[in-house]
Amino acid sequence: MLKYILFDLDGTMLPMDQDKFIKIYFTELSNRFCPIFKLEDEQLIKAVWKATNSMVKNDGSRPNRLAFWETFSKILGNGVLKYVKDFDDFYINEFNECKAATRFNPLVPEIIKTLKNKGYTLIAATNPLFPEVAIKNRMGWAGVKPGDFELVASYENFSTSKPNPKYFTEIAEKIKAEAEQCLMVGNDIDEDILPSAQVGMDAYVLTDCLVNRSDADYSEYKHGSMRELLNYARMLPDVKIQEF
Repeated sequence: MLKYILFDLDGTMLPMDQDKFIKIYFTELSNRFCPIFKLEDEQLIKAVWKATNSMVKNDGSRPNRLAFWETFSKILGNGVLKYVKDFDDFYINEFNECKAATRFNPLVPEIIKTLKNKGYTLIAATNPLFPEVAIKNRMGWAGVKPGDFELVASYENFSTSKPNPKYFTEIAEKIKAEAEQCLMVGNDIDEDILPSAQVGMDAYVLTDCLVNRSDADYSEYKHGSMRELLNYARMLPDVKIQEF
């Protein structure tokens, strides 16, 4: 019985131009921290990518936050660790420039409201490679409230990340759910759909901003546009009625 619905953020709840987002992000990050660290833009960007990759490869042995800062400080020196709070401040302020690479879809908050009213437990299953403050900021751009979600994945509270199937197992463990009770809604076949299905979750492929690097056949999964997802949500039975 379906009880939990997991939503990816970038490209799903928050449509975006990924290349434009990354360009703005690194421009703002470099402007803020290169003068402080006395680095060239390329040096900082390379260090961030390597530290991010350490989170992608994290095996669950430590929080992603620790994986990031261990690698970042190993590359640039332990002196960067005194700027952790400055990075949080960056995600509250300059990071908002990245909103220009995204667009608001009014159907998203309508879908969330519909599912909440039906009694489903919602999870913000974004890739936990950013601090919580950055993720909640992006949720605001999408017109959704963190409080509507039982769990918001971030680099503070997760020790795995996509496309590792263990990320979806970690979600199930945190919300005390069976994989068969969960539906993953995402636009990325290789990061959202295939690994969640691998652990036994159902999946809905959002096709508006579809990413399918492996050119996989996703016809066996539920799929459709955001409008079709809203219609699907409206047709789902009330969880309370199911349990009664």
